[in-house]
Amino acid sequence: MQFGIRKSSAAASLQRPIMPASEVQAKEPIQRKLRADVHPTTRLATVTVVIPCYNYARYLPDAVYSALSQEGVAVDVIVVDDRSVDESLAVARRLAAADARIAVIAHEKNAGAVQTFNDGLAAARGEYLVRLDADDLLTPGSLRRSVAVMQRFPSVGLVYGHPIHFTDALQPAHRDKATSWTVWPGRDWLETRCRTGANVITSPEVVMRRAVVDIVGGQMPLAHTHDMEMWFRIAAFCDVAYIRGADQAWHREHPKSLSAVEVDAFRDLTERRDAFETLFNGAAGQIPQVYAFRDKARIAVAASAVKLAINLYDRGAADASAIARLREIATALVVDVKAVPGWQSLERRMMLGARGTRRDLKCIIERVVRGASQRYSLWKWHRTGEW
Repeated sequence: MQFGIRKSSAAASLQRPIMPASEVQAKEPIQRKLRADVHPTTRLATVTVVIPCYNYARYLPDAVYSALSQEGVAVDVIVVDDRSVDESLAVARRLAAADARIAVIAHEKNAGAVQTFNDGLAAARGEYLVRLDADDLLTPGSLRRSVAVMQRFPSVGLVYGHPIHFTDALQPAHRDKATSWTVWPGRDWLETRCRTGANVITSPEVVMRRAVVDIVGGQMPLAHTHDMEMWFRIAAFCDVAYIRGADQAWHREHPKSLSAVEVDAFRDLTERRDAFETLFNGAAGQIPQVYAFRDKARIAVAASAVKLAINLYDRGAADASAIARLREIATALVVDVKAVPGWQSLERRMMLGARGTRRDLKCIIERVVRGASQRYSLWKWHRTGEW
């Protein structure tokens, strides 16, 4: 099996504190082909799967089983119940009574998703770490595939792959054969995330090296982008890998999920803005590229705000207050808002109005091109893990 890699000559050392700002990664990553075994190359690796749980009693057994049934690695599970009001805690304790590999932490009061995971993280002992929501599942063999990459490349601090999004129906068939690995110098990967202003990771498909997490810390108190900020923080100091060809997790989409209930397009925008600000005001503020990366992220988020406003016009749903809020976000992020991609197109639509926008040939062409670009980005993400 052929595996493509872009090597970094200055990944973070796991035996010392976070690298000082004077250490930089390779300017020109080298591309080469390598052969690698899809199985872990050393002794049986240990993986701790932390499962935060709040009112997911009906899903919890399947999530736990998907972790404990993984082959080729030694798995233990920590279920952290965040003061559920259903039977989640009782279910967790029954599971733990039947299998010594399961530990249960019970909150005396509801603490929220971030603290719930961080409490599980504090108790984790595995060499590798997974955060698995109680309504998601790991695909068979996913941990073995991820560990194989991390054992082959000690500079990698985070591995992800393709997640299958599904509804409450039975989970669909999955692909179980990795065709290749991609390894990016972490800051190259982070720079791309800043340039696009978007997260490419769902969550359950990620495996982290615990020694790295011990250095960079757990999740920050962000409402919905705590995972995104953590992935990006890891990438600031370690390399990032992606497994191609195989599906690494099932992500369940249902009406009662936190993201479905509380996150709309406007909140997603402001949460991504806050994630980048938190990232560069924290540990990632040490890296030499901090100012360039932060500026790229701000421009990208501003462009996202402009794009949302343009979409409102194109759908005939332009609301003056919504447009004003989006313009305010964009102008607050950058010095020269006229340099933000799409700003002139938005001004044109504001001049034409909703009805004029729907009839204007230039706006129609832009809408078609934008739709094609979105479809291409989704296709690319399914194949490569990047937008």
